[in-house]
Amino acid sequence: MALKPPPAPWTVLHQLGETIGGAGATGDLDKRLRGLAQAALSRLDVVNREEFDAQSEILERTRARVIELETTLAALTEELETLTNTP
Repeated sequence: MALKPPPAPWTVLHQLGETIGGAGATGDLDKRLRGLAQAALSRLDVVNREEFDAQSEILERTRARVIELETTLAALTEELETLTNTP
């Protein structure tokens, strides 16, 4: 017998709200749960999407610069070895 996946969180919240007392309770419950979720996330060391995207872009540019510098270093090292080995 296959296990059914759990229902989506909003489905559970909707069902819970209906059980507790209708649409008004659902809105209040939703607000309270959102507040709890925001409080929990504020205690975690997380960043928003904009900050993540900005840092990803900086990392991408840094990686490209490192590759460029490695290529330059390899060329300079080869040139130095050529000059050093010339009698």
